[in-house]
Amino acid sequence: MKKVNDESSTVIELCSKSNAITRKLDGNLGAIHGIGFIEYMVLHHLNESPQLLMRRIDLADSLGRSASGVTKMLNPLEKIGLVSKEVNPRDARVSLVKLTASGLKTYQQASNSLNQVAVGIFQRIKPAEIQRIQDLFNRLVV
Repeated sequence: MKKVNDESSTVIELCSKSNAITRKLDGNLGAIHGIGFIEYMVLHHLNESPQLLMRRIDLADSLGRSASGVTKMLNPLEKIGLVSKEVNPRDARVSLVKLTASGLKTYQQASNSLNQVAVGIFQRIKPAEIQRIQDLFNRLVV
Protein backbone atom coordinates (compact mmCIF):
# COMPACT_ATOMS: atom_id res chain seq x y z
CA MET A 1 0.00 0.00 0.00
CA LYS A 2 1.45 3.33 -1.09
CA LYS A 3 1.46 6.15 1.45
CA VAL A 4 0.89 9.76 0.36
CA ASN A 5 3.82 12.14 0.71
CA ASP A 6 3.90 15.00 3.22
CA GLU A 7 2.73 17.53 0.64
CA SER A 8 -0.29 15.41 -0.27
CA SER A 9 -1.09 14.83 3.37
CA THR A 10 -0.95 18.60 3.96
CA VAL A 11 -3.22 19.28 0.97
CA ILE A 12 -5.72 16.74 2.31
CA GLU A 13 -5.65 18.36 5.76
CA LEU A 14 -5.98 21.88 4.28
CA CYS A 15 -9.01 20.81 2.25
CA SER A 16 -10.60 19.11 5.24
CA LYS A 17 -10.11 22.19 7.43
CA SER A 18 -11.34 24.44 4.63
CA ASN A 19 -14.52 22.37 4.27
CA ALA A 20 -15.10 22.45 8.04
CA ILE A 21 -14.62 26.24 8.13
CA THR A 22 -16.96 26.69 5.16
CA ARG A 23 -19.65 24.57 6.89
CA LYS A 24 -19.30 26.68 10.03
CA LEU A 25 -19.53 29.93 8.05
CA ASP A 26 -22.46 28.64 5.98
CA GLY A 27 -24.38 27.86 9.15
CA ASN A 28 -23.62 31.18 10.80
CA LEU A 29 -24.17 33.41 7.77
CA GLY A 30 -27.23 31.44 6.68
CA ALA A 31 -28.92 31.61 10.07
CA ILE A 32 -28.31 35.32 10.52
CA HIS A 33 -28.16 36.80 7.01
CA GLY A 34 -29.78 34.22 4.74
CA ILE A 35 -26.67 33.68 2.61
CA GLY A 36 -23.96 31.03 2.54
CA PHE A 37 -20.23 31.64 2.51
CA ILE A 38 -19.94 31.40 -1.29
CA GLU A 39 -22.68 34.02 -1.67
CA TYR A 40 -20.79 36.14 0.85
CA MET A 41 -17.71 35.79 -1.35
CA VAL A 42 -19.71 37.04 -4.36
CA LEU A 43 -20.68 40.13 -2.37
CA HIS A 44 -17.10 40.50 -1.14
CA HIS A 45 -15.57 40.50 -4.62
CA LEU A 46 -18.19 42.96 -5.86
CA ASN A 47 -17.55 45.20 -2.85
CA GLU A 48 -13.81 45.19 -3.61
CA SER A 49 -14.31 46.06 -7.29
CA PRO A 50 -14.42 49.57 -8.76
CA GLN A 51 -17.99 50.93 -8.78
CA LEU A 52 -19.17 47.69 -7.08
CA LEU A 53 -19.36 46.21 -10.59
CA MET A 54 -17.67 43.23 -12.29
CA ARG A 55 -17.91 41.26 -15.47
CA ARG A 56 -19.54 37.91 -14.75
CA ILE A 57 -16.54 36.05 -16.18
CA ASP A 58 -14.14 37.99 -13.92
CA LEU A 59 -16.32 37.20 -10.92
CA ALA A 60 -16.24 33.53 -11.89
CA ASP A 61 -12.43 33.64 -12.10
CA SER A 62 -12.20 35.34 -8.70
CA LEU A 63 -14.38 32.64 -7.16
CA GLY A 64 -12.66 29.76 -8.96
CA ARG A 65 -15.98 28.76 -10.51
CA SER A 66 -17.30 28.33 -14.03
CA ALA A 67 -19.20 31.18 -15.67
CA SER A 68 -22.35 29.04 -15.86
CA GLY A 69 -21.98 28.08 -12.19
CA VAL A 70 -21.76 31.74 -11.22
CA THR A 71 -24.80 32.56 -13.34
CA LYS A 72 -26.81 29.94 -11.43
CA MET A 73 -25.50 31.36 -8.16
CA LEU A 74 -26.40 34.94 -9.12
CA ASN A 75 -30.04 34.25 -9.98
CA PRO A 76 -31.24 33.85 -6.35
CA LEU A 77 -29.08 36.78 -5.25
CA GLU A 78 -30.72 38.91 -7.93
CA LYS A 79 -34.22 37.73 -6.89
CA ILE A 80 -33.64 38.87 -3.31
CA GLY A 81 -32.13 42.17 -4.47
CA LEU A 82 -28.51 41.75 -3.39
CA VAL A 83 -27.10 42.04 -6.92
CA SER A 84 -28.34 43.29 -10.24
CA LYS A 85 -27.38 42.35 -13.76
CA GLU A 86 -26.40 45.22 -16.02
CA VAL A 87 -25.80 45.60 -19.71
CA ASN A 88 -22.34 46.63 -20.81
CA PRO A 89 -22.86 49.78 -22.90
CA ARG A 90 -19.80 48.94 -25.04
CA ASP A 91 -20.54 45.26 -25.62
CA ALA A 92 -23.99 43.73 -25.09
CA ARG A 93 -22.44 40.23 -25.08
CA VAL A 94 -20.59 41.00 -21.84
CA SER A 95 -22.64 40.35 -18.72
CA LEU A 96 -22.06 42.69 -15.77
CA VAL A 97 -23.00 42.17 -12.12
CA LYS A 98 -23.46 45.03 -9.67
CA LEU A 99 -23.75 45.04 -5.89
CA THR A 100 -27.00 46.78 -4.92
CA ALA A 101 -27.49 49.06 -1.91
CA SER A 102 -29.27 46.17 -0.18
CA GLY A 103 -26.41 43.85 -1.12
CA LEU A 104 -23.89 46.30 0.31
CA LYS A 105 -25.82 46.49 3.59
CA THR A 106 -26.05 42.69 3.78
CA TYR A 107 -22.33 42.42 2.99
CA GLN A 108 -21.39 44.84 5.76
CA GLN A 109 -23.57 43.06 8.32
CA ALA A 110 -22.35 39.63 7.22
CA SER A 111 -18.75 40.86 7.45
CA ASN A 112 -19.30 41.63 11.13
CA SER A 113 -20.58 38.09 11.65
CA LEU A 114 -17.67 36.65 9.67
CA ASN A 115 -15.22 38.63 11.80
CA GLN A 116 -16.70 37.15 14.98
CA VAL A 117 -16.59 33.58 13.66
CA ALA A 118 -13.03 34.05 12.40
CA VAL A 119 -11.88 35.25 15.83
CA GLY A 120 -13.35 32.06 17.30
CA ILE A 121 -11.66 29.87 14.70
CA PHE A 122 -8.26 31.41 15.45
CA GLN A 123 -8.70 31.76 19.21
CA ARG A 124 -5.84 29.38 20.01
CA ILE A 125 -3.45 30.92 17.49
CA LYS A 126 -1.32 34.00 18.23
CA PRO A 127 -1.49 37.03 15.89
CA ALA A 128 2.10 36.45 14.75
CA GLU A 129 1.20 32.86 13.86
CA ILE A 130 -1.84 34.06 11.90
CA GLN A 131 0.47 36.35 9.92
CA ARG A 132 2.81 33.40 9.31
CA ILE A 133 -0.12 31.32 8.01
CA GLN A 134 -1.05 34.15 5.62
CA ASP A 135 2.57 34.40 4.45
CA LEU A 136 2.71 30.66 3.80
CA PHE A 137 -0.60 30.68 1.90
CA ASN A 138 0.71 33.50 -0.29
CA ARG A 139 3.66 31.29 -1.26
CA LEU A 140 1.52 28.36 -2.43
CA VAL A 141 1.62 27.76 -6.18
CA VAL A 142 -1.98 27.31 -7.35
